[in-house]
Amino acid sequence: MTQSIHPTAYIADTASLGDNISIGPFAVIEANTRIGDHCKIGAHAVVRPYTKMGTGNTLHAHVVLGDIPQDTSFDEATITWLEIGDNNTFREGFTAHRGSTENAVTRIGSHCFFMNNSHVAHDCQIGHHTIFANNVAIGGFVQIDDHVFMGGSVVAHQFCRIGSYAIVQGTTGLNKDAIPFCLIAGYPAKHYRLNTVGLKRAGITGERYKVIATAFRLLRKNASIEHLEETEEIKYLKAWLAVKSKRGLHGFMVLDNK
Repeated sequence: MTQSIHPTAYIADTASLGDNISIGPFAVIEANTRIGDHCKIGAHAVVRPYTKMGTGNTLHAHVVLGDIPQDTSFDEATITWLEIGDNNTFREGFTAHRGSTENAVTRIGSHCFFMNNSHVAHDCQIGHHTIFANNVAIGGFVQIDDHVFMGGSVVAHQFCRIGSYAIVQGTTGLNKDAIPFCLIAGYPAKHYRLNTVGLKRAGITGERYKVIATAFRLLRKNASIEHLEETEEIKYLKAWLAVKSKRGLHGFMVLDNK
């Protein structure tokens, strides 16, 4: 087992460390934690109890993972979890809290990038390949699917959902759900158009893109999309829309000649 642990770091006896781990000065790894192979823990980073992470994660300075929920009714003796996948980057000052009820899990997927001072609250579910820009803050029980981009200083109310391949413009405040594949912006927030660049970068082009564009136009008109060709993206969109929303959906911007 290869490990590089700075002599000022604190590692609890019950912490489980994988192979080829680097732990920097004054980092703290508390009890009942599990850190996978090839992880890098920066200076002054803190991994709190009941945090489990996979392989290849990088924590920059002053990251705090798995602290208790910011819920005044939470009993610190309650066992809840923060579970993190593989190959995520957490920049300086990032925080994520564990679940808020017995055995509840806050979950972060794999291949995500969280920029400095961003925050994931208790009981959130974050998918894969998602990016939080600086100072993004999401409330409890927020669900964010795969390949989402959250612009700088975006905030999301608790229980909101953001669908895959959505992009949220910086400083936008979400108090309702954001539909997959869309760019959402404005004050109040509205769906503006498709996330054209993001979809093309993901290889969703040609007929696959055209059927999503058709779906977007129909949704803007409050029309059914049930008759559309069931590509992988349309199947996902239909399933996403079928889930009963706790917050409702943000509306659409009214564009001239559209």
